[in-house]
Amino acid sequence: MRLFHCDQCGHLVFFESVHCVNCGAALAYLPDCGDLGAMVPMEQGNQLAPAPGTPALQWQRITARTSTSAQLYRMCANRDQYQVCNFAIPAHEPYSLCSACRQTLVLPDLSVAGNTLRWQKLESAKRRLYYTLARLGLHPEHAHWTPHYQFLADMVDQPPVVTGHANGIITINIAEADDDERVRRRVALYEPYRTLLGHLRHESGHFFWDKLVRDGGELDSFRQLFGDERQSYPQALEFYYANPPQYMQWSAHHVSAYASAHPWEDWAESWAHYLHMVDVLETAASYHTGLTMTGSADAQSVSIGDPFTEPPPSFEHMVAQWVPVTLLLNSLNRSLGQQDAYPFAVSAGALQKLRYVHDIVRRPHAIDSHASTVLSSQGTGGRLAY
Repeated sequence: MRLFHCDQCGHLVFFESVHCVNCGAALAYLPDCGDLGAMVPMEQGNQLAPAPGTPALQWQRITARTSTSAQLYRMCANRDQYQVCNFAIPAHEPYSLCSACRQTLVLPDLSVAGNTLRWQKLESAKRRLYYTLARLGLHPEHAHWTPHYQFLADMVDQPPVVTGHANGIITINIAEADDDERVRRRVALYEPYRTLLGHLRHESGHFFWDKLVRDGGELDSFRQLFGDERQSYPQALEFYYANPPQYMQWSAHHVSAYASAHPWEDWAESWAHYLHMVDVLETAASYHTGLTMTGSADAQSVSIGDPFTEPPPSFEHMVAQWVPVTLLLNSLNRSLGQQDAYPFAVSAGALQKLRYVHDIVRRPHAIDSHASTVLSSQGTGGRLAY
């Protein structure tokens, strides 16, 4: 995630910020131009615009990427009513919800204590996913390239809600928003890493497998590297949970143990891991332009650069940056008495799959509404993938 600064005073602010802590300016993320703007009320109803104090270069950057009619905005209704969103909507659009909130189709019962907070946490993680997909050029605002979401709670006398993806809809059990429950499940399932953002990135991988691999004509290349996804998915998961893999059984070729369960899960885990990489590298580069790091006393220092530059960096360059950044990240956590933030050791086999994700993501993607909505009997779209 890149860093943002308040248009009014220049103070550091963050993607999730709703107010500048320095000058008090109201802030909103403007998804149509990928920027965080300081907003001021206008006389026309609840419309807002970038503040008059916006620096000239910042104003030029915003107006150059938006139409004149999009320079006025209004806040997403979920900010006004529930304080769960900080996106703004271009004033000419007819919606009451922003492009990110419109992706959520079903909410839990908000009259139940705690559910609004759980929903808030889920939406915050979802907006970060939205940002990364937009930065990768994957059109999160386009109907045919947009996963939709339902956030559901377990109900008495009903089967438990299963987190997964089917038919373009990502389902998340809102219990995952409770830290204690998420940690309990992580320990019970022998997982080193389990977060809301990780869930959303993983499930979006199933969605984009349909778009980029199945509909993108990449099935043959996918099968050569990941295996044949036509093998029984239910049987593969049943075998996986009945026979937990040992580290040496999966580590040489997979980014995680769960990735070894089935080719679909191998792709989804690799996809999520790649999104981890680009987000962390962008954050590291944003905090210090030209930051150099080294992983050992005799290793060559590496400059950490923005992974979203044009032309995009090579995968080898990203990996060279990734290793020292994760070493620093884990060392800082240990200095604070915390567990490693990045509890992975990525093998050469897993890196090959991450490179495959990198190559597919970085290609130009034509938006074909017909191809995007066709469901294959062999694709994840027609059945639940976890």
